Amino acid sequence: MRFDQATNGNIFMHGWTREQAVMSDHDKQILRELAKKVREHAEKPEQEVCKKLWRDHNDLKDTRPVIYLDLENGWNELLPSEFACQCEGEMAQEWEMWLHKELIYAEKIQCDKPIEAKFYIPYMAHDSQWGIEKKVIGDAHSGEAYTWEHPITEEMMEDDLDMSTLIKTPSITVDMDATDAYTAIAHEVFDGILEVERRHWWWWGLELTHPYADLRGMEGMLIDFYDYPEKIHEILNLFTEGYLSKIDFLEQNGLFTPNTGNCYVGSGGLGLTNDLNPAAAKPASAMDIWGFHESQETSEVSPEMFAEFVLPYQLKLAERFGLNYYGCCEGLDRRWDYVKQIPRLRRVSVSQWADIPKMSELLGGDYVFCHKVSPTDIAVPEIDEDYIRRRLNQVLTKCRDCGNHVELIMKDNHTIAHQPNNVYRWVQIAREEVARVYG
Repeated sequence: MRFDQATNGNIFMHGWTREQAVMSDHDKQILRELAKKVREHAEKPEQEVCKKLWRDHNDLKDTRPVIYLDLENGWNELLPSEFACQCEGEMAQEWEMWLHKELIYAEKIQCDKPIEAKFYIPYMAHDSQWGIEKKVIGDAHSGEAYTWEHPITEEMMEDDLDMSTLIKTPSITVDMDATDAYTAIAHEVFDGILEVERRHWWWWGLELTHPYADLRGMEGMLIDFYDYPEKIHEILNLFTEGYLSKIDFLEQNGLFTPNTGNCYVGSGGLGLTNDLNPAAAKPASAMDIWGFHESQETSEVSPEMFAEFVLPYQLKLAERFGLNYYGCCEGLDRRWDYVKQIPRLRRVSVSQWADIPKMSELLGGDYVFCHKVSPTDIAVPEIDEDYIRRRLNQVLTKCRDCGNHVELIMKDNHTIAHQPNNVYRWVQIAREEVARVYG
């Protein structure tokens, strides 16, 4: 089984087929016992305190800095030392993995991720994407380097080709028979212990330049800004209209699930907030949830080119959402004057490629300062605690002085050097430095 199938520990990225939707009594008993342990943690008073911390933080109230760690591919190294799978069925093994992740968060990682008495399951669904795919060379899910062959060639760009003949509007097909089958099993296993809730990621974010780079290659995309500007607009408009069509479909069919609770949003952090209809068990529209927008592939494109080619389409998409998160790995200080035009912008990524002190001054107390701490800090056999402390202290001191609503996010962990203690120790150090700076 793969270990890296869930983000934030508890969001499955796919469902299970009707054939996989089976479970033995042996596996059910194992899952029930683990679920009871999760519930014990969820019922502790500090979990409600933690959820309130996130809500106040995202609602721009004064709080201490929030600490969040998402291991991503690092689970592949941590889990083998912490988790011995006991279930036998394929679906049961994945559910067991989910429960163990929650217990590892509660008992060992101990960052500010709340533990809830809930079990989240996705829809079994297929997304046709853009109807044209790149050919990947290597393993894109291994955490190692890979490359790809882009399907839209220079010749296609030179020809007066209608790009809509290549790029299709995405369509979603939901297998409700399979979804209902494993949902019924989840209720049979967890009712009375954990609440079963559907939660689905219909996309990671409303990406525009990522699929462009997939279809043209990174070098091709950068050249296109000069050589084929009209084609860039044509392609990005097709992506935008495709996303809008997908949003319409999800709204009309009641398929949106809330991301305003203990749910990973954007490029890191949790979406708990009182500012987005927290009582909506099923969002009526995208105005009830967070949107996410970024353009890290254009990090080296000038702010003016970004504003001309990318921002207009992002604005059109962002208008559909109640609150928005912007940014991933790109440094936003150079293009902030444009990015801040995003409507209802609330959470902003401050990556290692940004001028961090400048971003602290720019964001002030008007946005959430989502600081992406460098994953290299815990990617070595022996971490440098003095260095980690010094860097965290510098950032936190500046954020305190600028009145930022700051969170420390440790993510993009492709390796932890097979040292789980690196993870646990980083959270402890972060807590100590927060206490040192904020009292």
